[in-house]
Amino acid sequence: MEGRYEVTKLSFFAFSQCWQNYELLDSGSALGFGCGPLLITRPENRDRPIADMRIGLPGQWTTAHFLFRLAYPEAPPPGQLVFSDLEQAVLDGRLDAGVIIHENRFTYHDKGLVAIRDLGAYWEQLTGAPVPLGGIAVKRSLPLDTRLSIQAAIADSVAYAFQNPEASRSYVGLHAQEMAQEVRDQHIRLYVNDFSQSLGEHGRSAIRRFYAEATSRNLLPPAPESLFCGETTFP
Repeated sequence: MEGRYEVTKLSFFAFSQCWQNYELLDSGSALGFGCGPLLITRPENRDRPIADMRIGLPGQWTTAHFLFRLAYPEAPPPGQLVFSDLEQAVLDGRLDAGVIIHENRFTYHDKGLVAIRDLGAYWEQLTGAPVPLGGIAVKRSLPLDTRLSIQAAIADSVAYAFQNPEASRSYVGLHAQEMAQEVRDQHIRLYVNDFSQSLGEHGRSAIRRFYAEATSRNLLPPAPESLFCGETTFP
């Protein structure tokens, strides 16, 4: 949001706070079906009214926050925690419920927690579109050929990873040492897919729908006509 980086990955909801200076690359995004955030709690809280619960989210500008607001407009303002701390805060009773993302969706049930709602499934039922989680943004001020070359390099990297899944295993393990290998593999299978190599028209349409829904609920101003790398209609 400060414009510190030429290229950065961020949630699509956070992108709305800097789209005047950045545009989205066609490659490197995370979208999909069955991969959205989950609202989880302890079993004894499963049937409590949302309005009476202390709920934590993984950040004000996460897609998880947007989907929670979309599904529960009546909920009180949620608290904000680092995503990796939410499970324990629910287990400790500091929170009644929390919205979990990333690898926590593979581990919450092993800790005795239960899901109240799959917020990604809610989005899919509402729109029929994949859930837009996060993408890679590049500064609009960079030369177009530079932006396009970055986009192509990421697309080539994803294609190579699909063709050579073992090539990055040690690198992934080095940066995810707290995760079991099975959880790492589940995480990659769920969040890396064809949309990661190229959004295509289906992915771009889902992202535009995402911003249209946020605008219709007064959560965001209207999105610019130009969102994606190479479009030239940004004012």
